Amino acid sequence: MRTTYLLLTAALTGCNAATQQPCFADKGPTTIQVNQQATTLKDRFGLPEGFQRIATNGFGEYLRSLPLKKYGSYVSYYNGEVKTKPNVYAAVVNMDIGTKDLQQCADAVMRLRGEYLFHSNQADKIHFNFTSGFVAAYSKWREGYLISIIGNNVQWKLAAQPDASYLGFRNFMDVVFSYAGTLSLSRELRSVSISDMQIGDVLIRGGSPGHAVIVVDMAEDKQGHKMYMLAQSYMPAQDIQILMNPNNKDLSPWYELNAAQNEIVTPEWDFTINDLKRFKD
Repeated sequence: MRTTYLLLTAALTGCNAATQQPCFADKGPTTIQVNQQATTLKDRFGLPEGFQRIATNGFGEYLRSLPLKKYGSYVSYYNGEVKTKPNVYAAVVNMDIGTKDLQQCADAVMRLRGEYLFHSNQADKIHFNFTSGFVAAYSKWREGYLISIIGNNVQWKLAAQPDASYLGFRNFMDVVFSYAGTLSLSRELRSVSISDMQIGDVLIRGGSPGHAVIVVDMAEDKQGHKMYMLAQSYMPAQDIQILMNPNNKDLSPWYELNAAQNEIVTPEWDFTINDLKRFKD
């Protein structure tokens, strides 16, 4: 099958579900090559001139290799409707989101972390804190313990057979999504310097509302300048999406790492460099 590359150089208008025009194409000029046939993040988007992808493994390689939906796909909400807001996303991650309004911003970050650990035989490391402070450990859930929540009282209760299946993991994550959020996740992560950014780091502002996006790829040139790519979900629950760069359409979906610039502007939320955090293990 012939592989097609293109330079996205023309802005499209009239983005909507009825016309089936891809929302992410309404972005203006970009110098980044896009392989329409590619099904993973690292193969879909080329690099800025003079840059090479930063070597990584583990969680970083997992994120860089995320499967993508067909070029031109829309972000879908949990109820099947589509997100037609233009100039937000450049691609859509091919991962289920369920049928409930659960997997929102911080939830998507936790989902990606959990998926990586589950599929890399590190399931014992899967744990997330509820907003109440309760530590939800998948290793406990897998043994047949369920989480009992009565008022402000949260505790484990042995109520099921041991279940190490993927469906059991997904059920666990849905419970986490119900009782954790940006506030609890921001407290669980550790702060890192923007100049030390790695794939898998999270820009997060805890609160109600708050928001979180995750670094899913990085590149560097010979002078040490770095670029990065971001992914998010949002409200209501929706597909994880690769974000456009609203401030530099020539580089989009890449962002320039600039420690001297305090603000990091994404399509649906503005962060500061002090919002960068990392999983502790």
